Formats: sequence, C-alpha cells, structure tokens
Amino acid sequence: MIRWIANPDVRELSEAPEFAAAVSAIRSGQLVAIPTETVYGLGADATNPQACAGIYAAKGRPSFNPLIAHVPSLAEAESHGVFDARARRLAEVFWPGPLTLVVPKRPESPVSDLATAGLDTIALRVPAARIMRDLARAAGRPIAAPSANRSGRISATTADDVIEDLGEHLAVVIDTGPTPVGVESTIVALAGDRPLLLRPGGLSREKIEAVLGEPLLRAGSNDETPAAPGMLTSHYAPDARLRLHAKNVGPGEALLAFGLPLPPGYEKAAAIENLSETGDLKEAAARLFTALRKLDASGASTICAMPVPNEGLGEAINDRLARAAAPRASE
Repeated sequence: MIRWIANPDVRELSEAPEFAAAVSAIRSGQLVAIPTETVYGLGADATNPQACAGIYAAKGRPSFNPLIAHVPSLAEAESHGVFDARARRLAEVFWPGPLTLVVPKRPESPVSDLATAGLDTIALRVPAARIMRDLARAAGRPIAAPSANRSGRISATTADDVIEDLGEHLAVVIDTGPTPVGVESTIVALAGDRPLLLRPGGLSREKIEAVLGEPLLRAGSNDETPAAPGMLTSHYAPDARLRLHAKNVGPGEALLAFGLPLPPGYEKAAAIENLSETGDLKEAAARLFTALRKLDASGASTICAMPVPNEGLGEAINDRLARAAAPRASE
C-alpha cells in the first residue's frame, strides 16, 4: 500500500508519481482511498464490475446498496444520466460540491449494473475536491466511491481512519488531512414527478429548495432496496450503544456534547467530545465522525448524545445519529 501525503492546494498534484500510481490502480481494478470535501471515499472504476465487487467485499457492504459515481464535470455526468431542467439547475448551482443527484441512467452508460445495484437510476456527483475530479479525468472513467469505512460503521474523515478500517484492501491512500465538511453528500432524487431528499448531507435542504422553488419530500429508510447510499436504517454505527437526546450522563457513559453547558453527570463521563462548544452546526458536522470514533475508542458501552437543532446541517447530523442509534441488523 502506498500512502501519499499530498497538499490539496498544490496545483501540480497530478504530476506526482503517486498520482500516476493511483490512476494506474483505478484502471487496473484496484481500490484507492480518495479524500473529498465530505469524507474519504473508497474509490474504484465504476465501469468495472470486478472492481465494484471489490468495494462491496472490502466494506462488507450489501450488494443491493447503490454506489455514487464521481465524475469531473456536468458534461461527463450527462453522458451517464438523463438530466431534466431541475437536475441541470441544481448541478449548475451546486457542482462541484457536496450534492449527489439520482437521475435516470442512460442505457449507453458503461457504469456497471453492480454499481447501480441493478436500478434504472444512477447516483452522480461532481465533488469539490480537485484530486477526485483529476483522478476521474485522468483515469478516463467515473469513480465509484462510497465512504471508506466498513459498511454500517463510522465514516472516515482522516486517512488514519481509512487505514484502520480498510488498509489491507488498498493499493493507494491519498492523505490530504481531515475532510472539511465531515458528513457525506446530500442525495436528491430527480427521477419522478417530485424531488426527493434521499439523504441529508453537506448541503442543506433549505439551499436546495431555494433553487428548486419547491419543497423536497423526505424519503424514508429502506432496508430492502435502497435507492441511494446511507438509506439503511442502521448505519454509521459505533460498537457502543448510542443514546439520543440525552439530558443527563449516566455512570460510565461517554458524552457526545453539543454546545454548553454540559448536562448533569458529565463529571463522571468515561470520555467527552464536544462537537461545537459555540453551537456551530458547520463545525459540528465536520467533527461528527471523528468524535464518534474517539468516544467509541474510550471503551464505554454507551455513548449519550446531547440534542442538536434539526435545521441546516443539523438535519444531516441528526440523520447520522439516528441511524447510528438504530437496532443493528443482527438484533
């Protein structure tokens, strides 16, 4: 495994030998850990069914859970999906950025049916992280890249997180430091009459609705045939139990805090991570998965989470916490 520590602000990244190694790995069907602005992605050639199978195998991911295909431009996205006026408007405003659009798949698109889980739709994103766009452009194919962690577990926002979970499966790890957004992309489906919010994420509902000029309907969880990543009821889960809307800290619990003051009993907490002492939702989103990993590593059997306002990025934070707290598939 090659670990490439790269400066995301350097324009000449594509000239580095490690970049060539990553392109070669993608083209040959291997797995590459790639940072985006949201979380680290487990990248592979979206047109190669064996490579996509490698993603599922490494993550232990259900094969019915679709993968997002990352492309360098809207023009490239339109060669794989059918964009109506609504989809094109959102793409023009928010791409590159933390928005995934689910649209009808073009029959001529070479993206593997395994990547789309056999659906007649495709999930597409043009990420803000230049390294992902450059890799897709240089490889000459879309890159399927779910979050680089074992399926259902806490997403990876640093290269160390990725290596801890998946190091043995990777040909290259591109390390540009912590991801700035910290939660996955927002997913919007535009394959029917009404736009659907499939997954809240790094772009708020309010901003999307302002561009669409109509409200987003919220799709429920789907454990049988999810239309997009992150729709399983139990997802993003630590080993410890997660107790939501905590107004106090029980003996031996770890505390996932938001704002101040801390709730009664915090003095005896096994560990404390405050997402944002000032109550800043952007800071909280960026720190969410790292904080959960740290609290999980404390050895506490339960993590109690203080309430987070369900507005703006708070909707995405609460979505991830609710899925992390849901009963596990084995229960």
